Amino acid sequence: MAMMEKKDRKNVEKKQGGLITMPFIFGNEVGEKLAVLGFSTNMISYLTRELHMPMTKAANTLTNFGGTGALTPLLGAFVADAFAGRFWTITIASILLQTGMIILTISAILPNLRPPRCNNGEACKEADAGQLGILYIALLLSALGSGGYRPCIVSFGADQFDENDPKQKVTTWKFFNWYYFCMGASILVANTVIVYIQDNVGWGWGLGVPTIAMAVSIAAFVFGYPMYRKLDPAGSPFTRLVQVCAAAWKKRRLDKVEDDRLLYENEILDAAISVGGKLVHTQQMKFFDKAAIVVEDDDPKSPNPWKLCTVHRVEELKSVIRMGPIWAAGIITITAAAQQNTFSVQQARSMDRHLTKTFEIPPASMTVFTQATMLVTIVLYDRLLVPATRRLTGLDRGITFLARIGIGFGISLLATLAAGFIEIRRKDAAAAHGLTDSPLATIPISVFWLTPQYCLHGAADAFTSIGHLEFFYDQAPESMRSTAPALFWLSISAGSYLSTLVITVVHKYSAGKDGSNWLPDNNLNRGKLEYLYWLITSLQFLNLIYYVVCAKLYTYKPLEVRKFDEERERESGVELTDRVV
Repeated sequence: MAMMEKKDRKNVEKKQGGLITMPFIFGNEVGEKLAVLGFSTNMISYLTRELHMPMTKAANTLTNFGGTGALTPLLGAFVADAFAGRFWTITIASILLQTGMIILTISAILPNLRPPRCNNGEACKEADAGQLGILYIALLLSALGSGGYRPCIVSFGADQFDENDPKQKVTTWKFFNWYYFCMGASILVANTVIVYIQDNVGWGWGLGVPTIAMAVSIAAFVFGYPMYRKLDPAGSPFTRLVQVCAAAWKKRRLDKVEDDRLLYENEILDAAISVGGKLVHTQQMKFFDKAAIVVEDDDPKSPNPWKLCTVHRVEELKSVIRMGPIWAAGIITITAAAQQNTFSVQQARSMDRHLTKTFEIPPASMTVFTQATMLVTIVLYDRLLVPATRRLTGLDRGITFLARIGIGFGISLLATLAAGFIEIRRKDAAAAHGLTDSPLATIPISVFWLTPQYCLHGAADAFTSIGHLEFFYDQAPESMRSTAPALFWLSISAGSYLSTLVITVVHKYSAGKDGSNWLPDNNLNRGKLEYLYWLITSLQFLNLIYYVVCAKLYTYKPLEVRKFDEERERESGVELTDRVV
């Protein structure tokens, strides 16, 4: 009997997914983070010390790489949602990333692929076009690999828990916290162990270790294939969004329908894209409702999707548009955080980094305070804040993801503000010891003065980034679950490119006729880096006001959840196995 067969299939599916798959998924995440951040965290040092790039050019190369790596997830999400599925997209993308890392490692080992070392008294020779070309090819492959990997791994992990099952629904939002915790732990290793190897052993081993780790993680991820809960791709979500726009435009001259029940619905047509529940009609953006108006030329039984769309598909488009303002609010925060891997590293390099007489902290390893604070904040959030606020709000997650994002924005603003005052303290120390004109000299001021700005950025990240991931996954249409994290990475891309723009504009227009500049190429001691930090702080303040308004006006996704089979059985009083079709 059909219904009995359906239940048998359901029981088979239940053997897949769940917590047993997490070691394989988290293991792959660790490998990817070691590979990408094992290089990008200390990339400013590689570009300036090994390839001899000017500081501002190196900073812009770094933010452009970060921006491209965060832009490509849109392509990866499209491939996963449209036809490849998340598992195969992750696998192929991981191999691309592995290839890019192998090329980077080889370029760090072979002397001919780097400019010669600087000789005393001679100007350093910058990397030539061929050497830069190899670098950019490796970075492009890494960016493409990360683009296929990043939007899918989060959604693939969340897919292992059935949101229609009340027992598993709570586990989904917990997954985001512990996914980010696992990611933070791997970043911690990259910022300490890998960076130390790069600065003290050599770039060959410094890139070779994460390359090997990536290869092992790919093998482990593929090994878990039989255990995964794999959802079939439901077709390109971007095509459906365009179809709604096209249908609404063609019917733009029609009057709006007053009775929402007259709008076109077809559960059979939407079955593949509404497994967890269908989107119900909302009153906002009613122009797009015209795409669901049935006219004389339409065939409801076999509709042309470019002329007639269901309410569910119309609401998919509305959901994406509603998410736009919240998405945009995250851009400036990424711009602020981007300075940790550029100018903050250069600040740290100029300061006293000794822990003992013989051991110095690598400059890029200062981000360990960011990651450690983020990990501690996640644990405190999950174990203390959520239970405490749950009693007040009645929400399983304690506070809404919109509130979580807003708190992170406020902390990030304080981090950038503090960074400006700390830079003044650093320059005052340089001036007091007559080192203003000595860019390579170590200023006798402890590098731990930078700790507050790093720690505040870490606390902000625990609120903002996880809140954004929760928001995009929860509020995106079900068929766009890969695209949702891609929107998160897209905001990182926009923030990175905005950082490049801000740095370029400031460097150009702050230049004085006497050679002064807020952001000098080779000597921060003669610059005004604090002005850059405070400029970004001002932008963050305006952005926070904008976000609060957007959050107040935001309308949550209107979802009519499909009842879980066991719940329907209890309500009807009939066992599924007793039904005969």
